[in-house]
Amino acid sequence: MDETSQKIIDVTMALVRDKGYVATTTKDIAKDAQINECTIFRKFKGKKDIVLSGMKQQEWRANITPDVFKNVKWNLQEDLEMFMNNYLDRVNADFVNLSIGLRAPQIYDETAALIMKIPEIFIQYLTTYFEKMHDKGKLAEMDFHSLAITIFSSTFGYTFLKASFEDKLIDVKQKDYVEQSVKMFINGIQKNS
Repeated sequence: MDETSQKIIDVTMALVRDKGYVATTTKDIAKDAQINECTIFRKFKGKKDIVLSGMKQQEWRANITPDVFKNVKWNLQEDLEMFMNNYLDRVNADFVNLSIGLRAPQIYDETAALIMKIPEIFIQYLTTYFEKMHDKGKLAEMDFHSLAITIFSSTFGYTFLKASFEDKLIDVKQKDYVEQSVKMFINGIQKNS
C-alpha cells in the first residue's frame, strides 16, 4: 500500500473514531490528510471502502487472538487476572470509540463480524478454560458459557465506561479493578473443598 493510501486510511479511521461513520465526510478526510478530495476516489471507491480497508489492518483492530490467552497457570486468580488484563490492554478507549463509530447502519453489515470477533474469542476461550478447570476438579459444575459472558461483560463494561467518561465516573485503576473483580468472582465460583 502506498503512503497516500495509508494516510487516507489512518485519517479516516481516526475521524470515524472521533466523530462516527456518518459524520465523517470525504471532505473531512481530504482536509485532515492534506490531499485533494479527488485523490481519495483515485485510491478508493469511497468512504466505506476506506473503512473496510482499515478494518483489515492490525493497528485498527484490538488484535485479540487465542494466543493472547495461552499463558494459563491453572490458578484461577492469576489466570482470570491475565485474561482481563490482556483484554483491557488491547481493547482501549480508542478501539471502543472506533467500534461505536463503526456501528452505523450504513456500514454495520460489513463491520459487525469484525467487531464481534473480539468478544467471541474472549468468551470462547474463557468458556474452554472453565471447562478444563472443572475437569481438573478446581471448579464446580455450572454454566461455564454464562460465567464467561459475565466476566466478559464486567471487563468490557470497565473499558466502555473509561472510554466514555475517562476518570470522571470511575477512578479505580485497571490493576485494582481487575484484582478486586477476580476476587469477587472467585468467592462466588470456586469449588469448596
